[in-house]
Amino acid sequence: MSEKDTNEPGRTGASGAAAAGSSAAADPAAAGDAKQTPLTPPEPGMSEVLSAALGEAARRAGIDPAEQATTGHVVWGAMGGWRGVVETVVPSFIFIFTFALTTDAWLAIGLSVAVAAVFTLARLFAKTPPIAAISGLVAALVAAGFALFTGKAENNFIPGFLTNAAYGSGLLISALIGWSIIGLVGGYLMGEGTAWRRSKRKRRVYFWLTVGWAGLFFLRLAVQVPIYLHGESALATLATAKLLMGIPLFAPMVAITWLTVRSLYAKVGADTAETTPAESSRSEPDSDVARPESESSHPGSEASESNSGPEARTGDTPA
Repeated sequence: MSEKDTNEPGRTGASGAAAAGSSAAADPAAAGDAKQTPLTPPEPGMSEVLSAALGEAARRAGIDPAEQATTGHVVWGAMGGWRGVVETVVPSFIFIFTFALTTDAWLAIGLSVAVAAVFTLARLFAKTPPIAAISGLVAALVAAGFALFTGKAENNFIPGFLTNAAYGSGLLISALIGWSIIGLVGGYLMGEGTAWRRSKRKRRVYFWLTVGWAGLFFLRLAVQVPIYLHGESALATLATAKLLMGIPLFAPMVAITWLTVRSLYAKVGADTAETTPAESSRSEPDSDVARPESESSHPGSEASESNSGPEARTGDTPA
């Protein structure tokens, strides 16, 4: 072989490297993208951000599957415990009781706001999270403001109507467009984000749960608005209906939602556990087929064993 032939591969490799370098230099953007792709994780979309925000709010309210709590504990936590129930029920009860005794709607409104303020101050002095009490106080003040500015005591209930309409409409719209709010919350709490949308069964379950919650808020409107239209004479009836359609409807819906979501993911986990052994058994090689191959790969092993056997026996036999 001549010296020219021996140097040919070296020249080819050098020319290839030069060509690769020139192509990289010609397309620096592609090279930069290739370097940056592993280092830049995808930004979370709006759905992931909303799911995380709603999920964290539910977790702060005591709805957390990681704690393995009972259904009663979850429902009780969602209502805020004894303190949350008292802060929700007592102002409405004070309004009903005062108006029934005095028929003075303004006095009843003033006392209910005062009770809400006492609950808020008690939480602040006890250094406990005052969010629930503050939100209740703000709602009471806004409702009282509606009544004062309009001069009609029955308008004290308008903010509640607007809140129910907003919640019901938001829930219903989210279900109809395929992004159920209950699904966003459940997906975050169960650790799968928005991956539930790839499952037809989960989408269907979350759709009907969200529609059920929307129905709760619309049911309140369907019952309470006609009573409101009767004016101040029906204030006691309206306040009673609001009280009865609060926690007595909210608590069962929380329980139904919690049990449904848990059973949904429990069934998915069971189905995965049932299919996994079958898939793993299909992927494993047959030991009966593999054994002859391993034995045939050492043709001298049988001969060595047969030769060593008699020697060992003759050595053990006394001379």
